[in-house]
Order: sequence, then C-alpha cells, then structure tokens
Amino acid sequence: MKWDRAPTPAGPEAAAGAIDPDALAPSGWGRFREVAWHLPRMLSGLGPLGPRGPEDGPPVLVIPGFLGTDRTTMDLRRALARAGWRAHPWLLGINMGAKKDTLTLLCKRLRGLEDPRKVLVVGWSLGGMFARQLAHRCPDKVRGVVTLASPFSGDLKTNTNVREIYERVAGHDVNRPPFPMKPGKPPVPTLALWGRRDGIVAPSAARGLAHEVDKAVEIDTHHMGFAVYRPALSRVVAEIRTFLTEAEGKPPELQPMAVAAPISSARVIADSIASESQP
Repeated sequence: MKWDRAPTPAGPEAAAGAIDPDALAPSGWGRFREVAWHLPRMLSGLGPLGPRGPEDGPPVLVIPGFLGTDRTTMDLRRALARAGWRAHPWLLGINMGAKKDTLTLLCKRLRGLEDPRKVLVVGWSLGGMFARQLAHRCPDKVRGVVTLASPFSGDLKTNTNVREIYERVAGHDVNRPPFPMKPGKPPVPTLALWGRRDGIVAPSAARGLAHEVDKAVEIDTHHMGFAVYRPALSRVVAEIRTFLTEAEGKPPELQPMAVAAPISSARVIADSIASESQP
C-alpha cells in the first residue's frame, strides 16, 4: 500500500512547490515520540471506569482515540469531573476504528445515560471524528461537540502519520468507512482544540476551516497530552467552559468538586494543645 507523504499542490503554488506546512502530517519520528511520551503516564488510567463527578452535574460523554480505551481517557474524565461535569466513559472497549455499528452503539450509549439533558460529547483524535458524526446522527441529544487533536479536516490520506496503521487495523480505506460520513459542521456548537506540537495529526487537520467549526483554539501540548497531560487538561476544561458560555449566552451550571487540602501534623498538635489549655 503506497502512502503519499503530502498532497500534490494545485494552482499557481504548485510551480513554486509551496505547500502549507500546517497541512503536512508530522514525520514518523513524531509518532514514536508520542508513544514514548505516553508510556510513563499509563498508570494514570487505573481506577474505576464508571461515571465521575457530581451526580447532578451536566453530562459529558468522552470518546477515546484510535487504539485507545476508557483507561486512556481516565485523566481527561477526571479533569472534567473536578470541574463539575458528570463525565461518562464510552464503554465500547478498544477503539479499533470505524465499524458498521459504531454510530448506532454511540446513539444507544447516549440514550443509556438516562439523562433528560443534552449531552456534551468530547472526542479525542479519532473519537472526535466519531463525535462529529454522532452529532449529525442524533442532534437532539447532543449539547455540543469538542474535538481534541482530531483530523476531521483535509485529506484523510495525508493529514496524519498513522493512516497505514489505521487501514490495517480497521480493515477499510480511510475514505471508505463502513457507514455514511456527513460532511460539514455538525448542527450543534462545535469547538476544535488542536496543538502545533502534535506528533501525529497535521495542525490544519485538527484546526479545521471556518465553515467546519464554530471556534478553534490552540493548546500547547502533544497529541497524547490531550488525554493525559494535566496542565493541558486544565486548559481544555477552561476552554470548554468559555466556549459554552459564548455559544449559550451563559456559563454552564457547574459545581466544581472541592479538593480537601491535607492537614499538617504540626497543625493537629497545635489544635490539640489549644483545646487542652482551655478551661
């Protein structure tokens, strides 16, 4: 299977050989770096896989990226939960690529949350592409879509450096998924978060064009950082809040979870002495 490294430029720019560097997929070294960068953070995926956050918090469904699982997005869901969201896993195992029943199962997952409110859908990498299609399929149940380093724009053959791996694992050409793909922006508020340091996806592919998203914001992190790097996750959560405030005209109703500060042993001793000295 032949892999064209970059699309052939057309028009006047072709003669000069000018290609927008943001449209080029990172090199294979970038892919290796992303995997190596993620390895020491794999233990962060340990813990119960159920919903996280306040039971009455607004619902959010998190979809993992290609070859990712709910373990991979554990830190992302924790960050959303700390901010006051009720964060739900997708519960469909390893994301092995698009399958004939992927969108049907995701629509069923939305209904299974049994929450009368619309659900914010956050998708990392390939999960973001699923999130966009899910919003096309079930717009009445989706509050908005947030894509994290998702290659939804441009040439799918050349906008990532994992196309060949994807086609081998998923068993289909990237341009011929087993279900119809609706083009264009989903009929719900859509936010694209992207990173110039992404080692897998071309920046312009995750940023999108003006008619494909409502807003695009750059986050200073790697591809894997969108799922496991806590400083980046804090920024992701903040950008989601800002975007929904702009889109809906008011901030989302969130009650951030309080984090208890550890009490020092010196303070415990001091309080004990003070209480004993009182008459």
